[in-house]
Amino acid sequence: MNGRALIVDDEADIRELLSLTLNRMGLATDAAESEFEARRLLQKQQYDVCLTDMRLPDGDGLALLEHTARFWPRMPVAVITAYGSAENAVAALKAGAFDYLSKPVQVSQLRALVNAALKLSDGNAARAGGDAPAGGGPAVHSLLGESVPMRQTRALIDRLARSQAPIHVSGESGCGKELAAKLIHQKSVRHERPFVPVNCGAIPENLVESEFFGYRKGAFTGADGERGGFFQAADGGTLFLDEVAELPLLMQVKLLRAIQEKRVRKVGATQEEAVDVRVISATHKDLADEVKAGRFRQDLYYRLNVIELKMPSLRDMPEDIGLLAQEFLKRRGAQDGTRVPALSAAAVRALEDYPFPGNVRELENVLERALALCAGNEIGRDDLQLKPAAVEAPDIRGLPLEDYLATIEKQAIVEALEKTRYNRTAAAKILGISFRQLRYRMERLGIE
Repeated sequence: MNGRALIVDDEADIRELLSLTLNRMGLATDAAESEFEARRLLQKQQYDVCLTDMRLPDGDGLALLEHTARFWPRMPVAVITAYGSAENAVAALKAGAFDYLSKPVQVSQLRALVNAALKLSDGNAARAGGDAPAGGGPAVHSLLGESVPMRQTRALIDRLARSQAPIHVSGESGCGKELAAKLIHQKSVRHERPFVPVNCGAIPENLVESEFFGYRKGAFTGADGERGGFFQAADGGTLFLDEVAELPLLMQVKLLRAIQEKRVRKVGATQEEAVDVRVISATHKDLADEVKAGRFRQDLYYRLNVIELKMPSLRDMPEDIGLLAQEFLKRRGAQDGTRVPALSAAAVRALEDYPFPGNVRELENVLERALALCAGNEIGRDDLQLKPAAVEAPDIRGLPLEDYLATIEKQAIVEALEKTRYNRTAAAKILGISFRQLRYRMERLGIE
């Protein structure tokens, strides 16, 4: 392995440990014990990666990070933080650090970090818009659209792919949060490792810990063998936690520790094991509101929401609707091996005027229905059946709160079912809940 690293730390034993480890990896190293000396070395020599302590005699790692971001923006910089100093780590990641290490430095984590940083420095991972396979799977389709919101979203995804910072993807249901997470993974140095998506709302509460961290044989009834969890499956890659707001509070505590310490303990085990996982989370809920309501831990919120990626809704970019619709029809034709009808000008205008509360997911559903109804070579306005029913607000006078909420919930479910022609899987997606949750709520509310 070729390359050169700059090590900045005022503790001689730390400098020696880092230098020795990196030398064994085949890297040449230079060491500095102050910010001033580090800046002097940066002026004289080009480096492929920089490791800096957060506390220096004449400054701090954040100041050096800002300096390198200005003059050497392509050089990955990782910071070394004191044990348990989560605030410093978050501050560094927000300031643009590639990643962080906690003291005492674990050699295995150091090697993994440096290997990833060198890949980034070589430009092997931050590809501009390619559709390389993610985690050995099929290529991920790009986010289409030429509107300002979509161009800004794609540009931010490219920048986020160069970091290891936790990302929270926010936005309404159906706006492509998982696709955005896949693209970040695909363009990152982790693209050769697994992308593991998890729907947090679909896991029974009593199984959450074992599903996330795995279990040892005999840990509980039915544990006939040892098994890894989501963290082990995503080791070296990306763990996408969809609907993270649905996690129980007790599990939120354990997830926070796993992210901070980069170590997990299987259910029934006495020893922890190191994991190298980048976490991307998402939810259609407002996490800040969930924190205020006491349903989501504030410390986990700050840990997950280091950088926020807000996905635009379809009504924020109506000029992209025609392009998205044409692309969907093109892909559908390629999948079926048939020639699909084209959209008439009137149909395109109708789509652009429709608010699409279900976003891209609803657009695809509308087009699926139109394909089934269309008898000719062109999809007309009537084939789309874009006639949102007027919603009459229920009369809540004298109605107990629980009954009122049940009425609202039943109305939303029925509307989603009617919109999807009673396809419960599609209706659950529009509602932003799992199929299992929809089935339970339908039974509870007496919906046939």
